[in-house]
Amino acid sequence: MEHLEITMLSSKGQIVLPQTIRLKLHLTQGEKFIVLGEKDTVILKKIERPALERAKKLVKESRAWAKKAGLTLSDVSDAIRKVRAESK
Repeated sequence: MEHLEITMLSSKGQIVLPQTIRLKLHLTQGEKFIVLGEKDTVILKKIERPALERAKKLVKESRAWAKKAGLTLSDVSDAIRKVRAESK
């Protein structure tokens, strides 16, 4: 069930998320959010880090793909250097 609360915008542009909402969503200090705004609506979406196991799986899959593609460590290093040089 949704929980409705009222809050205010401060002179510094800050909004306090009511404690009941923070507790319900398990929000803690330092959490990061994507902020979407359109007309009279503002939406906050919590940015979640992938779970450690998911991150390990992604690394393993990436390494397998690179090996299958015949990429070497020096190929990857060269590509990173090239992209960094182009972005300057």
